[in-house]
Amino acid sequence: MGNELELTLKGEDYSLLTDLYELTMVACYCGEGLDSRPASFELFARSLPDHFGYAIAMGLQQAIEYLQQLRFTPAQIESLKATGIFAKAPEKFWTLLETARFTGDLWAVPEGTAVFANEPLLRVEAPLWQAQLVETYLLNTINYQTLIATRSARLRDVAGPEAILLEFGTRRAFSPQAALWAARAALAAGLDSTSNVLAALKLGRKPSGTMAHSLVMALTATEGSEMQAFRAFLHYFPGAAVLIDTYDTVEAARYLADRLQVGEFEVGGVRLDSGDLVSLSQQVRSLLPEVPIFASGDLDEWEIARLKREGAEIDGYGLGTRLVTGETFNGVYKLVEIDGMAVMKESSSKVTYPGRKQIFRRVDEDKGLGDRLALAHETAEVGEVALLQRVLKQGKRVQPPEMLEAIAERTRTAVESLSEEARRIEGAIAPSVEISAELQALTETTKHQLSS
Repeated sequence: MGNELELTLKGEDYSLLTDLYELTMVACYCGEGLDSRPASFELFARSLPDHFGYAIAMGLQQAIEYLQQLRFTPAQIESLKATGIFAKAPEKFWTLLETARFTGDLWAVPEGTAVFANEPLLRVEAPLWQAQLVETYLLNTINYQTLIATRSARLRDVAGPEAILLEFGTRRAFSPQAALWAARAALAAGLDSTSNVLAALKLGRKPSGTMAHSLVMALTATEGSEMQAFRAFLHYFPGAAVLIDTYDTVEAARYLADRLQVGEFEVGGVRLDSGDLVSLSQQVRSLLPEVPIFASGDLDEWEIARLKREGAEIDGYGLGTRLVTGETFNGVYKLVEIDGMAVMKESSSKVTYPGRKQIFRRVDEDKGLGDRLALAHETAEVGEVALLQRVLKQGKRVQPPEMLEAIAERTRTAVESLSEEARRIEGAIAPSVEISAELQALTETTKHQLSS
């Protein structure tokens, strides 16, 4: 029996971080002699979340790392055998796991690219058993980071380029791993910093944060004054931002104004975490005209838009719960070709386009951004650029990792190229995606073959 205390991920665990059916499918493919057939799977969303006019692709770096490190240890294989589930699996199944390596190709749109419904964010071309096995992990990292990146891009678009946006979502993210991914995706999509120390240091950034209500309450109780908490914090962290809404926000701002006037200490900002943020920020601004004002507390793009509309005096926002939770990016991973034969799913409301595909994008100054979804062998028309690029060839990386700054710049450019209708936070309308004549013809032919 397993030990619950060991339910913490280690590097070698990721091969088993999958759904059971990925492994049972591999066993079936081995038994039926299909395991080595060349296959192509594509990851895409049939539709975007409500009110989203675009999605920002993210998570490719982690997908690449996973594919390149895919291994099964002897202990893992023994654990699988001990379940009894695979008692009738062919011996080749175990041989494949013992020698498992990803030897295929990976095609993907660069991180920070705007994508729309039915457009593949990535395509895996590999022996069928490998392409099947990696489905769960790829969906996990791409779906979650794409959601966070898209929300971050929308937040940046609403708040404007001058606002300071801080990712504060670690304590609300769905797991410690999700907290790291959320921080990365947020930074890569244009947020300025994260409070997650581990994520920031691993990404070569300086973490950001203010202070806790508990410091104010502790020093007020033991030393008799909220002001002593400010003095203590700013003594050890001069120029930091302080939290002023533990008791009376306006009174705290008035005290800080008096102390700043006599040069007692330096304040890098004040943070409001509760109350009427419009009224409070205006009052604080009148008292502290030169001090940046930050707001936090279940903020999202809709709330920021409201605060701006109603005249709030806020320079930056701490974004947590509603950034790292909420809507899902419902990406799916579907077989589109096996042994050179195009395949498709035709069940109700879940139809997929057959064949390996490419996205051709045109950005026109007058008409804006327009996409054409075509087959991979088709060529770009005048003014078009192919978005899907090969990043792994026979399991080896063919493109270097990108810096977060480059991804953030791509995100910014992508959002700016979209129409106002696509960028709306309510009732957004995504750009229409043209389906090429060849893809339409292949779809009809494949449908006919399925029905005959």
